[in-house]
Amino acid sequence: MPQLPPSVETPFIGRAAELARLTGVLDRARGGDPRAVLVAGDAGVGKTRTLAEAAAHATRTGMTVLTGHCVDLGDVGLPYLPFTEILGTLATDDRLAPALAAHPAVDRLLGGGADGSRLQLFEGIAALLADVSERSPLLLVLEDLHWADQSSRDLLRFLLSRGVLQLPTAGAPAHRLAVFASYRADDLHRRHPLRPLLAELVRLPAVDRLELRPMADAEVTRLVRALRAGPLPDTTVRRIVERAEGNAFYAEELLAATTDTATGTGEPPHESMDGSTPALPSGLADVLLIRLEQLSDTAQQVLRTAAVAGRRVEHDLLRDAVQLPDDELESALREAVGRQLLVPGDRDTYSFRHALTREAVYADLLPGERVRLHRTFAGLLTAAGRHGGPPGSHPAKTAAERAHHSRESHNLPDALSASLEAADHAQRLGAPAEELSHLEAALELWPAVAPADRPTTPGLDTVTLTLRASAAAAHAGESHRAVSLTRAALARAGTDADSELAARVRYTLAGNLMRVDSLKAAFTYSSEALALIPAEPPSRTWVWAAATHAMAARYVGEDEDAGRMARQALAVAERLELADAQADLIISLVGLDGRNRRTPEGRDRLRQARELARRAGNVSVEMRALFNLAIGAYESGALDDCLTWLSDGLDRASRTGRLSSPYALELRYLQSLILYTLGRWDECARAADAERLPAAAGFATGPALYVALARGERSAADRAQALLDGPSEWMASLVAGIVLTDAAALRGDPEAAVERVHGTLAALADGAVNQRPDVGVRLAALALAAVADAAEEARLTGDVAGVRRWADTATELLELARTTADRGEDGTEQGPEGLAWLARAEAEWTRTASGPDVAVWEKAVTAFAYGDPYERARCRRRLAQALLAAGRRTEAAEQARAVRETATRLGAAPLLDAVEALVRRGRLAETSPAADATAVLTARENDVLRLLARGRTNRQIGEELFITGKTASVHVSNILAKLSAASRTEAVVIAYREGLLAPEPT
Repeated sequence: MPQLPPSVETPFIGRAAELARLTGVLDRARGGDPRAVLVAGDAGVGKTRTLAEAAAHATRTGMTVLTGHCVDLGDVGLPYLPFTEILGTLATDDRLAPALAAHPAVDRLLGGGADGSRLQLFEGIAALLADVSERSPLLLVLEDLHWADQSSRDLLRFLLSRGVLQLPTAGAPAHRLAVFASYRADDLHRRHPLRPLLAELVRLPAVDRLELRPMADAEVTRLVRALRAGPLPDTTVRRIVERAEGNAFYAEELLAATTDTATGTGEPPHESMDGSTPALPSGLADVLLIRLEQLSDTAQQVLRTAAVAGRRVEHDLLRDAVQLPDDELESALREAVGRQLLVPGDRDTYSFRHALTREAVYADLLPGERVRLHRTFAGLLTAAGRHGGPPGSHPAKTAAERAHHSRESHNLPDALSASLEAADHAQRLGAPAEELSHLEAALELWPAVAPADRPTTPGLDTVTLTLRASAAAAHAGESHRAVSLTRAALARAGTDADSELAARVRYTLAGNLMRVDSLKAAFTYSSEALALIPAEPPSRTWVWAAATHAMAARYVGEDEDAGRMARQALAVAERLELADAQADLIISLVGLDGRNRRTPEGRDRLRQARELARRAGNVSVEMRALFNLAIGAYESGALDDCLTWLSDGLDRASRTGRLSSPYALELRYLQSLILYTLGRWDECARAADAERLPAAAGFATGPALYVALARGERSAADRAQALLDGPSEWMASLVAGIVLTDAAALRGDPEAAVERVHGTLAALADGAVNQRPDVGVRLAALALAAVADAAEEARLTGDVAGVRRWADTATELLELARTTADRGEDGTEQGPEGLAWLARAEAEWTRTASGPDVAVWEKAVTAFAYGDPYERARCRRRLAQALLAAGRRTEAAEQARAVRETATRLGAAPLLDAVEALVRRGRLAETSPAADATAVLTARENDVLRLLARGRTNRQIGEELFITGKTASVHVSNILAKLSAASRTEAVVIAYREGLLAPEPT
């Protein structure tokens, strides 16, 4: 039997382009165009798995697959080992053994036959493979060429240059053969014997090279989640992806080594010795250290020193730390680079080829050795900092590295000073995540450093330091961390803090609480802040306390209090010329005014606020203005204007390092939503794959889940559920609610859809005064689709109680949609999108109550013409069904064709399947504008179908139609076949659903 590829349980993710290249070569080989592909890639990157998938394709398409493996046997390798394995497989295959017997020259590789020349052996192998390829198209797979012995390399050279890849002589059959050979690129040091052979082979016209590069982060993320049966925290997935750096094997090993995966305890992974990352799995560390042990002692010393420096180290800094003569250092570096452990970079730097290699080397250091080397680097960086830092380095990087090395060498005063210096540099660079990291390190070090050894900057204490850290956390998108830090500042301030500082801490806490939707608590703290600071004399602190309170009051429904406070504070801000506070208060007043962000007047005031904030340099307030401008344009249906404001806002966030700040995340979500709405689904999905977001910000790429669900991806619902399993976030609840409600409707589960609507609205209304979030219209319409399907089926099967029950449910959902559309979150009627969803809800309710109705579905199709091709197509499918039921077949066919075109363009497989079923069962493909309505069934079959719908047996049908029971049975069988139904009941359901029967009064 031909050798089959190994069974692999790990899902095959990514590598679609590479696999397509290989399968293309196989297709050409089957047609008589022999080719070879040399597959290169680092260890663990996926060569074996990709070849296994290609081999499986070859087997499925009728090719014989023969595989030979090279094995690492050191300097005493067995000659021709992979080819011996291949011949052994041939010998056990009854179909191909005769071909082997016809070429006795190859017997010596199987332990028999007389010795002959190498040329005879090589020619015999080539002739044998050509013979086999005549009997069956052949794929020859050679794995791990980097371990191949010299004889195997020579034989491969002969086969590819003079043997099986050459075109046959005139009249001879073509060789139906492909050769795939893999090797580890990271094992090919400068003197590796395979290198000259590869250089020779790639010059041959029939030989291609395919390099498997590290997988994209999005693909590794999919792999990790696919390997884990249950939910996995986003932070765990993100850390595995970061450390694996695109290597599938590393990702699998890191996942297997996490404590909660290996033991099921749910405990966090073990920490590494430096406390920075989970410890490297011992088995993986051993694999990574094998190459280190092959180096000379001097090269090992250099690598260990470089590992303490980090992933990347400057040449001069490494030279000063290792203290070797230049010639010895250069020799050691050349050895490490040749073994592909280090990679030379720009500006005289060296980097570890893979971060996990550096981790393994670092973890292998002795404790005292590690401390000593950290102390050396700290001293060198301190001295360099006095002279501007190492060549090519940045002051921020120098300070951060000095803080790290000082801490690891137990010099805590210097670590504290360097951490604060690094935080200052990060703030100036617009890097809030890095600023937060350095500030948290400083806060941790502060109590461990004697007061006399602390920095003497005026006003610097733990309260102000903690407040600064909370601001950095907010800018970095770590909203919950910002709340935690501000609470810590409140606790550290105690009762001795002056009133101004106490007020500042409280209104800062109120602002952070609003970002995590703790609205009542935010109102409490903003009220306390106002009580602590007098309005007279006017002060900046009071203005900001009042501005924060105005926002909090509005969120809890105290609109009158909010408006009064905002107007009073705006007057004071104008008097004090606090432009950013003026901007913030104008935005709040626009939200409280009838001339809100959906109106031209409201957007004019928002533009004024944006300009005030920009001139004042307050990026947070400017981002708030830009968000309101964008969402106002979206809600009013001005999608082009919305995209312009989105571009401005995200550009501003990018230039200031705040792409993960709250309003920037909202803008990113809205941009993704616009791409989804406009039908630019590939862009939407690509944007989501490219995003790197904080753990609590997964909602920002939520519309990509809408795309995944609409395209039939099974993981969409699981990914939506993961949003709910993460930190509690309003937007996460909204995104997950939409996906899970629609998923329930698509799988025909009305109970789950209705339950999801109520659960989502309860979560969104929790803690808010407004109990009608705008998304309620969309949720109600999605659930109504499933309810209408259930009502139709109940009506067709005579379930009167079921019809009544679903009609009551539909009426409740419609009332929810109508009420929300009339007076939603801000008390005003919804814009074009909300009204479109209301039109769909009305149409689904009508379908529940009385069946498909052309007029209401035409209204829904028109409503979605504002710019949502997918939802318009979904409505058109229902319109086609209603037109078919009304006997307007030509119009139904036109609508079905439009749905098919949209579904095909978007890749919306479930919608395409649904409309194809409608076309097939309604015979709409046979309908042309010139044709009259043509019945799907014959006249007699239509008569039988109507009686089937009334529950008649074959005998009863025969009696009513004056035919025999046997003839009635034949008609029933024909009906089942034409409607692709498995039973009489299913045939009736299909007929009603596709408009072949008109509903009869109950």
